[in-house]
Amino acid sequence: MESIIRDPNLAQEGNRKIDWVEKHMPVLCGIKEEFRREQPFKGMKVTVSVHLEAKTAYLACVLKEGGAEVYATGSNPLSTQDDVCAGLASRGITVLATHGCTMEEYHDYLCKALSVKPDVIVDDGGDMVSILHEEHPEWAVNLRGGCEETTTGIIRLRNRAKAGKLNFPMFNINDADCKHLFDNRYGTGQSVWDGLMRTTNLVVAGTTAVVAGYGWCGKGVAMRAKGLGAKVIVTEVDPVKAIEAVMDGFEVMPMDKAAEKGDWFITVTGCDGVITADHMLKMKEGAILSNAGHFDVEVDVAGLREVAVERRTVRKNIEGYLLPNGKTVYLIGEGRLVNLAAGDGHPAEIMDMSFALQAECARRMAEKGRELKVDLHSVPVDIDQKVALSKLSSLGVEIDTLTEEQKIYLGL
Repeated sequence: MESIIRDPNLAQEGNRKIDWVEKHMPVLCGIKEEFRREQPFKGMKVTVSVHLEAKTAYLACVLKEGGAEVYATGSNPLSTQDDVCAGLASRGITVLATHGCTMEEYHDYLCKALSVKPDVIVDDGGDMVSILHEEHPEWAVNLRGGCEETTTGIIRLRNRAKAGKLNFPMFNINDADCKHLFDNRYGTGQSVWDGLMRTTNLVVAGTTAVVAGYGWCGKGVAMRAKGLGAKVIVTEVDPVKAIEAVMDGFEVMPMDKAAEKGDWFITVTGCDGVITADHMLKMKEGAILSNAGHFDVEVDVAGLREVAVERRTVRKNIEGYLLPNGKTVYLIGEGRLVNLAAGDGHPAEIMDMSFALQAECARRMAEKGRELKVDLHSVPVDIDQKVALSKLSSLGVEIDTLTEEQKIYLGL
């Protein structure tokens, strides 16, 4: 199968980006050397559906070093970077992705990448798993299992497993300590505001930011907004998380009230219909809407387009919507994942840990997948600990170890 990319001539710039992040991902570099020696994927096909930018491209390269025949496609039409795709393709990886593709093209790319009947999949959001269950289960004939990266994908997998409709084992990467404690909090917190600031070129200090959802991603977004000088309002449906937000120093209220106060709105929930057209009609002139959840359903974009009397592009990745009340609100990146649709995603050093987990769990699935129960599995503790210790080593940090007596005392 040949790659489907926008422009092969962009490969040089894409390779520069991949080379840059490689220098800042020491844990994954160590795994690459192990894979090169041990060839855990020799003779296997691995299909990867990820946000195709430099860091995820390097993950695909690491899998290839382990002997895999890698097929890479996007997990969001606006997060795909055409130069990175060209760079990947020049490295012998089959790439099926173009920036700004239609949803029909996006689905077609996914299907092509799965039609090779992979042995292992690495999913981001759950679209590949959905296709393999609902449309083409015959393409899972060789599948040992896979890994899922995101909160949204895990929600879909949990629902499928609970209903007894999961046909192969999957690792829950999102809930591993080395993922959600760092990627979700520090990665999302920094990259969301990076995307918003570079896209709008507006000041954050002195403004009011409304953060919908106070999970690990929401905590990171709120923390960084506070650090930039914004007043932060949190909206929540979980009373425990709402208490956390209050004790972290943030104001908490329903979205119906927050809609009147916010200058920036960032949804980070994994749910749909979080900000509705009714909320938008209560917003200030110039309010900025954005979403940091995986799918473009948290901000009701369809409802906004229906109620607006005029829609226009005012700047790259910014659309202005004139509402019937005469006010204009602005939508960033079509309501898609703002840190990737309008930025470069999480910092390389953070994704070093997340993608190290993906690589190690893909190897575990390749080696042990046929022995695993068909279910959603937590990341094995030994993998989480290995990644954490490798990261500490790369930072030049040493820690204590328990004595045998201490292990007995703690019941380990």
